[in-house]
Amino acid sequence: MRILAAEPGCHLFGDNGCGFEPPTIGMFFPKPWYSDIPGSAGIDLYLVLLIVAVGAALLLWSWFSKKLSLVPSRRQSLGELLILAIRDNISRPTMGAKGDSFIPFLTAVFTLILAMNFTGLIPGMIPVNSNIAFTAMFALTIYVMTIIIGIKHQGGWGYFRNQIFPPGMPKIFYVIVTPIEILSVFAIRPATHALRLFATMFAGSLLLAVFAYGGWYMLNLTAEPMLAAVSVFFSGAALIGYVVFFVFEIMIMVIQAFVFTLLASLYLSESLEAAH
Repeated sequence: MRILAAEPGCHLFGDNGCGFEPPTIGMFFPKPWYSDIPGSAGIDLYLVLLIVAVGAALLLWSWFSKKLSLVPSRRQSLGELLILAIRDNISRPTMGAKGDSFIPFLTAVFTLILAMNFTGLIPGMIPVNSNIAFTAMFALTIYVMTIIIGIKHQGGWGYFRNQIFPPGMPKIFYVIVTPIEILSVFAIRPATHALRLFATMFAGSLLLAVFAYGGWYMLNLTAEPMLAAVSVFFSGAALIGYVVFFVFEIMIMVIQAFVFTLLASLYLSESLEAAH
């Protein structure tokens, strides 16, 4: 990754003629580590961050579930609160009591998505989910599960019939509705499920990078005193903007993990029982 704004001497009010070049999408395609070693393809950064995210999620739940007891400790209570939050805010509103068997799965999805988002909070790193390959695999997994569970609960033809021919609708409207439902359920739904999470993480990381790069570029303590003071003011404003959006990005990461899990639960609920 080439950080032009951080090149030596490339600052606001500098005399070397270089200007600010904002970060580009190239930051999301980092060069593999150690790829210069003969015979080695290098280590992919996203793979490393994925391992960190999975490890963090496993460690978190290992910590929550350590020494389980009937009277929960504070550590166990935190884990139970998260599970109850998934049940009361995601599973029960979308699937009712019949969705309780999916709570472990939904909790795992939420925790892992959140951990993969949080890798973007590591200095110099990016969220795993800013790579569409990972969000697409999550969405594809949910998509395949909905079909398998739908066939299991509604039968092969029954599931597909209920998806493309919504029950209770006058048959004459199927001429218009059925093509829309086919496109929506089997193409648009999984695509938007993946793209929503990816686009949010991608845009948020790029925005934070702009503030970081811009703040460094505008700081020039070697300029004339008056210009140096101005540069400190501009750089300070960029720093404040970075901190504000950093906190905002944390909120977005949590919300997107929640939304992704909520949609997964909603799609699974349609597989358990046909809409009436």
